Amino acid sequence: MFDVEKLATLAVEYCLGVTEGKKVGIVANVIATPLIQQLYKQVLLEGGHPTVRAEVDGLSELFFQHSREEQLTFVSPFTKFFAGHIDGIIRVHAETNLKKLSGVPPEKLSKRSASQKEIIDLYMKRFTVGSYSIIPYPTEAFAQEAEMSLLEYENFVTNACFLDKRNPVKEWKTLSKQQERIVKHLNNVERIRIVGEDTDLKINVKGRTWINCDGHINMPDGEIFTGPFENSAEGQIRFTHPGIFMGKEVRDVQLVFKKGKVVEATAKKGQNLLNQVLATDPGAKRIGEIAIGTNKGITRFTKNMLFDEKMGNCIHMALGRSISMSGGKNKSTIHWDLLKDMTNGEIYADNTLIYEKGKLTI
Repeated sequence: MFDVEKLATLAVEYCLGVTEGKKVGIVANVIATPLIQQLYKQVLLEGGHPTVRAEVDGLSELFFQHSREEQLTFVSPFTKFFAGHIDGIIRVHAETNLKKLSGVPPEKLSKRSASQKEIIDLYMKRFTVGSYSIIPYPTEAFAQEAEMSLLEYENFVTNACFLDKRNPVKEWKTLSKQQERIVKHLNNVERIRIVGEDTDLKINVKGRTWINCDGHINMPDGEIFTGPFENSAEGQIRFTHPGIFMGKEVRDVQLVFKKGKVVEATAKKGQNLLNQVLATDPGAKRIGEIAIGTNKGITRFTKNMLFDEKMGNCIHMALGRSISMSGGKNKSTIHWDLLKDMTNGEIYADNTLIYEKGKLTI
C-alpha cells in the first residue's frame, strides 16, 4: 500500500519546510483524501495553519461546456486572494481522467489560460523554495496512462520520491549536494550546445542562474535548469517523447529557432494544437527553460511531466514563461515542457563536452 504518511511527512518537513505559524494551502482533488488528511495533520504538528481547497471531478468539463465569453475570461477575486495571501502551497497532483478536456477546442483553452495571467503571475511569485510544493498521488488514471497496474504505479512513485529508502530526507539532501556542484560549474558557462537526433541547438546562458532542483518545489525532483537569453536560440531540435498540453498529445514535435523565436514547427500528431499553443502570446514562441534530468529512480516515460522531465537520460525544454529565479525574462501565460531522450545525445558547455549518452560527465 502506498505510504501517504511518509510522503506527507516528506512534503511538510522537507519540501515546504513548514514552521510555526505558517499559513499553508493544501490544494487537491478529493480522490487524494487519504493524503490530504495526512498533510493536514502534519502541518498542524509543525505548528502551521492548514487550509484545504478541494477539487471535485466534473467541474472543469461543465465550465468549458457551458461558460459564456465573460465567464470564460472571468478572474475570480477569491482565487486571487488565496494566491496572494497564503504563505505556502502544497499542490497534490492527482487526476481521475486525464482526457477530460480533450473535447474542448484549443482556442478556448488558450483564451482561458491567457485570461488568468494575473493569478498565474501571483502563483509564479510563490514558485520558490518554502512557498510552493507539488507532490504526487497515485491514481488509476495515471497508472493507465503510464501503462501500469495501480500497484506497479504506486511502486514507481515510491521509487521516484525515494520513499523506498529508510530516510528519504537524507537521500534528497545527498542528491542536492551532487547537483549543487554541477550548477556551480554551469553558472560560469556562456553557451550551451545540444546535439542529438535531428537536433543541433545553440543557446546563450551567460549570467543566467542554473537552479538546483532537489525536491523542495517538485516531488519527485532531480533536475538542473536555467532560463536562456530569450533571443539567443539558433538551430533545431526534435522532441522524441509526446508533448502533453491540457491532456492532449502532440507527437514528434520539431522546432526551428532563429534569433530565439520558433520560425518552423511541425508535429506528426496534433499540428493544430501545436499551432494554437505557439499562438497563445508572443512569449509562447520562445524558450523559457532548458533543463537536464538527473533522477535515476525514474526509469520510464509515463506521460506525466512531474516525473518524465526528471528522467536521468533526458533533457527538457519549456516554451513560454521563464522561471524567475533563473534570471529568465520571457513572459507568457504558458509554460509547456517538451522532452527529448539523450541516450545518444551530447551537450557542450563553451565547446567542452559535459553530457554524453544520457549522463553528465562533470
